[in-house]
Amino acid sequence: MHMDHSPSRVGWLRFFGRPCLLMIILLTHAVRAQDVEMIVYVGTYTGNGSDGIYAFRFDSATGESHVIGLAAPTKNPSFLAIDPDGRFLYAVNEVDAFENVPTGAVTVFAIDAASGVLKPLQQVSSLGRGPAHLSLDRTARFLMVANYGGGNVAVFPIGRDGRLGNRTAFMQGHGSSVNRERQEAPHAHAIQVTPDNRRAIVADLGIDRLLVYGFNDKAGTLTADSARNVRVVPGSGPRHIAMTPSGSYLYLVNELTSSVTLFAFNAAEGSLQMKQTLSTLPDGFEGTNTAAGIVVDAKGRFLYVSNRGDDSIVVFSIDPGSARLTLVQRIPSGGKTPRHIALDPTGGWLLSANQNSDLISLFRVDPGNGRLTTTSHSLRVVSPVCVAFAH
Repeated sequence: MHMDHSPSRVGWLRFFGRPCLLMIILLTHAVRAQDVEMIVYVGTYTGNGSDGIYAFRFDSATGESHVIGLAAPTKNPSFLAIDPDGRFLYAVNEVDAFENVPTGAVTVFAIDAASGVLKPLQQVSSLGRGPAHLSLDRTARFLMVANYGGGNVAVFPIGRDGRLGNRTAFMQGHGSSVNRERQEAPHAHAIQVTPDNRRAIVADLGIDRLLVYGFNDKAGTLTADSARNVRVVPGSGPRHIAMTPSGSYLYLVNELTSSVTLFAFNAAEGSLQMKQTLSTLPDGFEGTNTAAGIVVDAKGRFLYVSNRGDDSIVVFSIDPGSARLTLVQRIPSGGKTPRHIALDPTGGWLLSANQNSDLISLFRVDPGNGRLTTTSHSLRVVSPVCVAFAH
């Protein structure tokens, strides 16, 4: 065995000694601690071989997963949200009737961390047909639901046992836009709070607007102020939003025009100012496409968007000063109709739920430039439409 006894190496060891070696070991363990095993829950459209929400154990160090199976049977759980402590999972039931009333539903589950199985606790009306999205406020004391078919949003208080109380807010949308097939009425597609928890922003596909509501996180109420609302280019079809960690900028993915729009957000005033719009499609693209998922990485350096039709994931870099976007990469999504995309909590992996391929593709994320690398890892699920992590 060759031993390095060079003066520089021996001197280094004598100078720093064992405390430095201990520090290196501790730092190594700290880095490795970022790689964790977690449970991935997958929401689906049911009826074609899927029965509800499915679960996998996912190792972020290797990208390997192990099938848990059907975590809970429930109808059309097309969007999921998990509380910060990983105790409860909330799912929309994207249906047009619940208990013989024209509305969708929300189901509350308790998470068994040991088995991954979901225990149903409660199912309530979402107060509108076809709920498409739900989210928690920053205190995790309120649940917000966007009802696509009903064209409205609602807020429910969350008890300590995870169950929902009677609504604390309800806002009905009004109007239409230029696409007669898709924009004949309001279609609230997403709702989420700003990082300061003082506003709730709704993307309404049907009326081509971002609606900005005041949010009271003590009472769970919403306050309308039409002066704050922003209209995008007619026919755009606002679908989902993602904000930078600072809360100073908001990105909107437009489903119908396959584009992403940057807004500057003034938190004090609750106002939005449009700054940039870019296509998510390659030059010369011919065919039908609808943009779908959008996510900003935890450091606010990169933005990811999915295209259904082109079947691709688009990567943009975010300018640290202006938040303007620059195209970095466009990569095949690994399947047909990539609906929802999500970064795992370590930021090392991006998952693409390819709805019409019964497949979730896993991509490695380069932390330096945000680029994605195709891997051999995947999750097999019938009609996957949403991915959520519990750890």
